[in-house]
Amino acid sequence: MIETPEDFAASTVRREGERGRAWLASLPELADELLDRWDCVPSAPVTHGQVGVIIPVLRGHDRTPAVLKISFPHPGNVHEPDAFTVWAGQGAVRLHERDDPRFAMLLEQAGPGSLADEQDADAALTAAGLLARRLAVPAPAELPRISARCEEWERELRDDDKELRSPLDSRVLDAAIATLRELGPDQPDTLIHGDLHVGNVLRGEREPWLAIDPKGYAGDPAYDAITLLHHRFDELLAAPDAKAAVLRRLAVFSDAAGIDRERARRWTQARAVTMAYWGRLHGDPQWRILAADGLAEALV
Repeated sequence: MIETPEDFAASTVRREGERGRAWLASLPELADELLDRWDCVPSAPVTHGQVGVIIPVLRGHDRTPAVLKISFPHPGNVHEPDAFTVWAGQGAVRLHERDDPRFAMLLEQAGPGSLADEQDADAALTAAGLLARRLAVPAPAELPRISARCEEWERELRDDDKELRSPLDSRVLDAAIATLRELGPDQPDTLIHGDLHVGNVLRGEREPWLAIDPKGYAGDPAYDAITLLHHRFDELLAAPDAKAAVLRRLAVFSDAAGIDRERARRWTQARAVTMAYWGRLHGDPQWRILAADGLAEALV
């Protein structure tokens, strides 16, 4: 049986309570069942992300390297295999097998190494933008539309602002709400990653870079711009003109991705406001909250 990493088990119980504890208790048996069904043998120690374990394996009679990913059942993980199915290995790891009720997938192995290892921020943004361009394909009808969530997000922002007693200047909140109202309904039916950051872009053999961990949303590719700004974020915070530095990075990514710079700016500002409020309500580290505040204010 697999050994579940202790830090992953502790964070799962902390986040999910008794449901998490019960799921963790079932995980070794579930992993053994899937390994047997998909003719795999473990080849290295278990690793993990925030919500799932990754088991490096050798699959089939030729013992091809792959990974078995089993995630805690959560709505945010439902459409990950759908995205992989649509991409069919073009710009993303290949999906070999899926078990949706168990939130399990057998995936192509990629790495070692990711875009997080790239020290040149412009090079990382350019590579991510070119990858985002490839991933922006027509989305199937069953994927969740970002446009359908924007009214709900506006209500949540207003409620959070009242609960938190308006921690941000009104013009910052107003700009975010204007984006949700004006850009929210006007979005293409395009498959987007939903969490495209440098750690979710791994080195590949058949292609230079391969995406992992998609959310499987349909909407505006500019929605993904904010997560890429986190790479070497300390440089942005230390820049003499933070707004100019952020806009420059957004321009590099937008041009490579083939998206409108202004839409990228507006989505990034709106999502920064959401992150600033969420962080206050859910106990994010102070530096992360202040970074979101600064980004939200700089891009008004």
